[in-house]
Amino acid sequence: MKQNIHPKNNLVTVTCACGNAFETLSTSPELKVEVCSACHPFFTGTQRFVDTAGRVERFKAKLDAQKKEAEKLVAKKTKKTAKTAEAKAE
Repeated sequence: MKQNIHPKNNLVTVTCACGNAFETLSTSPELKVEVCSACHPFFTGTQRFVDTAGRVERFKAKLDAQKKEAEKLVAKKTKKTAKTAEAKAE
């Protein structure tokens, strides 16, 4: 067996976004988590809406941008077909 190949385990404090903190062993110097057992719905039995960094708003903005782009493409396509139909009619 090789000696000294394993990383050192440190006693670190894990800090949750809800403010809860607990200690555990890890090779990292510190740990920060978004959800822990004190605030996770599975452990607490309560349901809570988590909107981290405006994910819903970002999704809606992205969806609106895609719809506008699709409308532009449809308008461009109908304009092009109208031109070709007009050219064939002449």
